Amino acid sequence: MDALLIALLGCLLGEMGDKSQLLVLALATRYDRDGAVIVGIIAAAIANAAISACAGGWIGPMLGADARLLFLALAILFLGVGLLWRVSTPDMLDGWPTGAFLTTALGLFILGFGDGPQFLILGIATRTGDPALAGIGGAIGVIAALVPVVLLRGQLLALLPLRAIRRAGGVVLLVTGAMLALSATSLL
Repeated sequence: MDALLIALLGCLLGEMGDKSQLLVLALATRYDRDGAVIVGIIAAAIANAAISACAGGWIGPMLGADARLLFLALAILFLGVGLLWRVSTPDMLDGWPTGAFLTTALGLFILGFGDGPQFLILGIATRTGDPALAGIGGAIGVIAALVPVVLLRGQLLALLPLRAIRRAGGVVLLVTGAMLALSATSLL
């Protein structure tokens, strides 16, 4: 259950104010087909989470306990740095000749591939040995961060203090990741 909850909260935090939310806002506004955009979000989130969870389930048994903890620490550090990094505007996929669902699903899949939340799912799946729960929690976290943007459009992004959330979350994740890394290397 720890894998599910940590992945859910970490991915939710990692997507706050990120490029994915900006892309979803642009696509929801352009297509004005909330259902198709939401289904595209769900498809992309599940696909990215499944890839990460499967990779973590495959890599985990090959590593020792300290190496798995260090891998998780690096994933948390990577996500923390990503939260403190300035968010650039993503490509809005204007020239894509596909509809709302396919543009959303493919755009978010490509944008999220190798991103902090996907790497966090990989790290949790590697460390905990519960790849399915890590994948489910991560997918739910990404979906929970993106679907309200479709439903509320820019209102959600205007209401939330995204800069403060990203900074505070980044600091918490950096401290947590550093402590886990020190513990994994027996320096703590």
